[in-house]
Amino acid sequence: MNPQTDKVVRRTTMVATAVASYFLLTGDYGPEPNVLDPIKRKILSAQDSVKQFIFGPKGGPSGKEQSDTAK
Repeated sequence: MNPQTDKVVRRTTMVATAVASYFLLTGDYGPEPNVLDPIKRKILSAQDSVKQFIFGPKGGPSGKEQSDTAK
């Protein structure tokens, strides 16, 4: 086999193995806690941080309430 084809086959095999492992893990455990939960929590935490940075903290006073408290 030529080196380029061998490289493509190895990379395809690695990607397919990782995808199959992910599906097997999530299929076996379903909604119960599993090894991927820490990664999921980190992603959700980063998502919440970005939302708070862009839109401000949740439950903060609205513009009308801010003007009333300034008086």
